[in-house]
Amino acid sequence: MDKQNVQMNDPHPGTQLPGPPGYTGYPGTQAGYPVPPAGYSGAGPVGFPVPYQPVTSQAGGPTGVPWMPAPSPPLNCPPGLEYLSQIDQLLIHQQIELLEVLTGFETCNKYEIKNSLGQRIYFAAEDTDCCTRNCCGPSRPFTMRILDNMGREVITLERPLRCTSCCFPCCLQEIEIQAPPGVPVGYVTQTWHPCLPKFTLQNERREDVLRLTGPCIVCSCCADVDFEIKSLDDKYVVGKISKQWTGLVRELFTDVDNFGIQFPLDLDVKMKAVMLGACFLIDFMFFEMTRSEQRAGVW
Repeated sequence: MDKQNVQMNDPHPGTQLPGPPGYTGYPGTQAGYPVPPAGYSGAGPVGFPVPYQPVTSQAGGPTGVPWMPAPSPPLNCPPGLEYLSQIDQLLIHQQIELLEVLTGFETCNKYEIKNSLGQRIYFAAEDTDCCTRNCCGPSRPFTMRILDNMGREVITLERPLRCTSCCFPCCLQEIEIQAPPGVPVGYVTQTWHPCLPKFTLQNERREDVLRLTGPCIVCSCCADVDFEIKSLDDKYVVGKISKQWTGLVRELFTDVDNFGIQFPLDLDVKMKAVMLGACFLIDFMFFEMTRSEQRAGVW
């Protein structure tokens, strides 16, 4: 894989992003983490296809892409989120679906989630029916199932059907992040603004934690599109979500997108998972729509 797809714009991937004066790090995971629902076994629902079979070695998966070695889980860390405790970047690479490229028929999106070294951490697969995908398009509600290297579903993202027009501020976009499935750890809610894409990142108690703000125009030729993650008072930038430029051919003829997420190394793993959920919501809201319009001849 090209080195450009593995590295983000930051020339020093391990460099921690600055914080406000006196910044000593975000609080660790909270004590008293709720017990997973009864019957939870880590796998997806009955009948849901697991994209990868369990691997016995961390050296590489069936496609030859190496998996990130599993670290020791921190205290009170939700199962499966221990991978996030040792990284300050995530790379999300959407897979190309030939049927969709050739026919324009919308298929379930699939993504590889990697660290800055190109090691796979998770695999994400959209779980929607054919009618929903092709009738609702990028506005569709979806369930995104995120699996670890053993094929266990460790994160579930739930996006309900909401209004996509800025004229209706009472029914804005939202996504719920669950880890493990059935246990909410945070939410991403759209904040009404006439020009800018704005979101609020919340914890499991729906308390505001961070802000997410994008540019007025969410498209750019030959350049990345950055969404800044800020403190609640908008004074300090603590991270960003970047839609990476993938080349003219991919941008024009496919809806395959690559993203990068940067956050402080010591950020609570739950909030890192919430940022991952925010990335998928941004993809569907702005960049899936752009490719659909291109295929329909709007551009």
